[in-house]
Amino acid sequence: MNRYTSVANLPRLLGASVITAVAFAACSSGEKSASVDSAATSTATVQACAGDNAGLTLAPGFCAVAFADTLRGIRHLAIAGNGDVYAALEGTNANPNAKKPGAAFIAMRDTNGDGVGDVIKRIASMGNTGIALFNGFLYVDEGEQIVRYARSDTSLAPEGKREVVVSGIPLSPGHRARNFAIASDGALFLNVGSATNSCQKKDRGLESPGIDPCTELETRAGIWKFDANKTGQRFSAAARYASGLRNGMGLAFSADSQLYATQHGRDGLHDSWPNVFTSTQYQAQNPAEELMVVAENDDFGWPYCYYSADEKKLVDAPEYGGDGKKADRCSSKKGPVAALPGHWAPMSLLFHSGTGNFPARYKDGVFIAFHGSWNRAPEPQGGYNVVFQPMSGGSATGDYEVFADGFAGLPATEVQPGAAKHRPVGLATGPDGALYVSDDAGGRLYKITYEAGK
Repeated sequence: MNRYTSVANLPRLLGASVITAVAFAACSSGEKSASVDSAATSTATVQACAGDNAGLTLAPGFCAVAFADTLRGIRHLAIAGNGDVYAALEGTNANPNAKKPGAAFIAMRDTNGDGVGDVIKRIASMGNTGIALFNGFLYVDEGEQIVRYARSDTSLAPEGKREVVVSGIPLSPGHRARNFAIASDGALFLNVGSATNSCQKKDRGLESPGIDPCTELETRAGIWKFDANKTGQRFSAAARYASGLRNGMGLAFSADSQLYATQHGRDGLHDSWPNVFTSTQYQAQNPAEELMVVAENDDFGWPYCYYSADEKKLVDAPEYGGDGKKADRCSSKKGPVAALPGHWAPMSLLFHSGTGNFPARYKDGVFIAFHGSWNRAPEPQGGYNVVFQPMSGGSATGDYEVFADGFAGLPATEVQPGAAKHRPVGLATGPDGALYVSDDAGGRLYKITYEAGK
């Protein structure tokens, strides 16, 4: 088996994986709407696979309900051992006209076990993307800093005072998510995405060469390491753990405690370099999105390299003399363990905990949530789904499989970012093994369970 998912087959796989979305409707008559800051008195039960699975098309045997709805801006997720669900809220949007959520995160609880959150609380004032639970604390990304609150299972809302763990994190311009993952020993790994598309002298400019060396790499486009057990830390270039990741929106640990990341590939190969890449189709398919294993001092190549779906390897970026085939600067850079369709925008990844009754095969791989593309035109847009990538021993063992689709709520030919009803972002596993998926467009939080025989 090839070490990588077959990138040569990406166009075929893309066509095969686009499933026409079913009609957008309520999950079932048994599902109730969540009340804000109150406990519902209804004892209605959501029947397995009743209604339309909250609008999703799922792998056989799986069922979905809307655990919560209309929570616009929800991003990454964290779920406590007692089942309490926490979702970060995007509040750092650079658009001055964007409506602010008025909270940093949402806390949710299902008090009667019917699969729907009936207590929902909005807490604090400004959040961003990352959120995690560790050692009795809830950690929240505020953009320029990571903070934490002490919490216990007896109270849905954290009871402890807000403490600053890391401050001084660069935020603007460019990629704004400051997602993170915390290892079992408390090591906190923080994504700081790039400020630009490809470190050009004029960002996204026509045939603008790259800055060489790219000075962004000192404080952007990589993963930084801090200690979740300490407060009062300051962001520093010296804390950089890995480099060359344009935007590592997905960070997660495998069962053997290895850190994995996903990367958002660069844009504009044809738009910025039409004399080098004459085909818009090339730009739509390249670069591939990447899943990688991350170790200390790894360099994944951005901005000097990108992963070519055609060549099945890292090649030189045009800003640094590349022509889509040369790889002079890339032989020493670390490649992915799996490559996926271009511009799908991987937002999070999850190794299932193995709890509950998920089929055993899903314990040997990783789920990836794709927000959906905006820059594949004139080819159809892609993503807007959750896929499962089979893995073994740190390598891909086959092509990805579409696990959940239909988020966009539109025929595949009509999908566009502004029109999509729902766009996947966060992934988390509940104590019962259920898979939760957040959506920052419509604000829906999906709960997906496995029902043998359905």
